[in-house]
Amino acid sequence: MSDQVIATEDLLREWIFEKKKAEVLFVCEEDKEVGFALFFHNFSTFLGRAGICLEDLFVLPEYRGRGYGKALLKELARITVERGCGRLEWSCLDWNRPSIDFYLSLGAVSMDDWTAYRLTGETLLKAAE
Repeated sequence: MSDQVIATEDLLREWIFEKKKAEVLFVCEEDKEVGFALFFHNFSTFLGRAGICLEDLFVLPEYRGRGYGKALLKELARITVERGCGRLEWSCLDWNRPSIDFYLSLGAVSMDDWTAYRLTGETLLKAAE
């Protein structure tokens, strides 16, 4: 989906590290960053407390299958519990079967009764009028 990416290094630096609107965990092998998990807090009125939303989990293809993705999710689960958050959640594209299978193997549950909605670009600007 690289054709849809408009983020730049400067934008990421500004929003993640300067404005601190998200947090990132990195996983390294021999001092090389091989994966990351980018996340932020959300809030559940059902639970009455914050949760953690995993925005991106990525491991370089040549490093997959070594447990790095699982380690990142386990650390994120630990942070979720440590911070007293009520849940850890994320989205996954319907066609991404390897990721779906990975998440299910960890005990994750698909939220099939919820549909995500989004406003971006021109529709976002129009809604903001």
